[in-house]
Amino acid sequence: MSDPQANAVSVASSSRRAAFPAWGRVLATSVAPLVAALVLGGVILLVMGVNPLSYYVYVVDRAILSPSGLSATLTRMGPFLLIAASLIVAFRAGIWNLGGDGQFLLAAVMVAATTPLMHAAGMPIWLNLLIGMIIGLVIGGLWGILPAALKAWHGINEIITTLMMSFLGVSLANVLVKLAFLDPATTTPQTRTLPVDARLPKLFDTTISSGLIVGLVVIVAVHLMMTRTSFGMKLRLVGANPRAAIHAGLSVPRLTIAVFAISAGLAGLSGAVDILGTQGNVRADWNPAYSLTVVPLVFLARLNGFGAIAYVFLFSALTIGSESAARRLGVPSFFSLVIVALLLITLALAEYLDKRRQYRTKL
Repeated sequence: MSDPQANAVSVASSSRRAAFPAWGRVLATSVAPLVAALVLGGVILLVMGVNPLSYYVYVVDRAILSPSGLSATLTRMGPFLLIAASLIVAFRAGIWNLGGDGQFLLAAVMVAATTPLMHAAGMPIWLNLLIGMIIGLVIGGLWGILPAALKAWHGINEIITTLMMSFLGVSLANVLVKLAFLDPATTTPQTRTLPVDARLPKLFDTTISSGLIVGLVVIVAVHLMMTRTSFGMKLRLVGANPRAAIHAGLSVPRLTIAVFAISAGLAGLSGAVDILGTQGNVRADWNPAYSLTVVPLVFLARLNGFGAIAYVFLFSALTIGSESAARRLGVPSFFSLVIVALLLITLALAEYLDKRRQYRTKL
């Protein structure tokens, strides 16, 4: 006869072994790539003759511990969070919207061109800001219609079409800045500037833009929509198994259009918030390329809205701190993009190893 106590111990041990891989997978696919990217970045800094520990300590000090740096970090999070929300909607629905940069910039240009004129005409500030954000949503959504239609009714790969539309959007935005929306009062090619006192209000007595609140509200709403609502479940089903969605009576083309409209619209809203909260205008040839930069952060967060908030905060701190480090330590200002590139590499390697582990456990 078997010993009940021994059986209980065996079951408990099995439960611990089963639970550990779940935690291990989270660490291996979300935390380890970030740590590896920072370590590899440190190696590159050593090759450049810079002490990596000094660099990272300086970044943390300037971007988080410093009151002005923390305000800049939190302000920069606003557009990043909206881009992250845009990507979460698309990726959870199994759609690759990689045209966020074009949607962002084209919306930013339209908002920068219209809101100063409406403000000069005497429109109330709150209404001007609201209309500006609506313009950003609409312009971004409209720029996603063509890839959506090609995907929904012709099955054309959206990676190709969204990247092409992004290139066209960035080019068109620059043309509009230099020609149709050029501010005649300046010698530098740029749109008219929205006055500082007509932009999104600051939070309390700080310099933090309320665009942060917009970003936080939207990404939490998107997370809840995709995980807690029937509409979100339909979008996830379309991405996971289109044939099953058709058998369930769902209109896959309409849901595909809806995904593109929401995702592209949020990317456009990000451009509007950046203009209305921080930039005030758009200069010629300006393209921050936020969308492709945020992609690895969203995957590190496992497409989780709350996880994305944490990673966006870390990345915002890195970008703000690296700008100060560029002046203080002689590190190139674009070094934060090197970290992003390393993140993509380490994330891909972590995904490969995770898939390989899963395959072995099935054998």
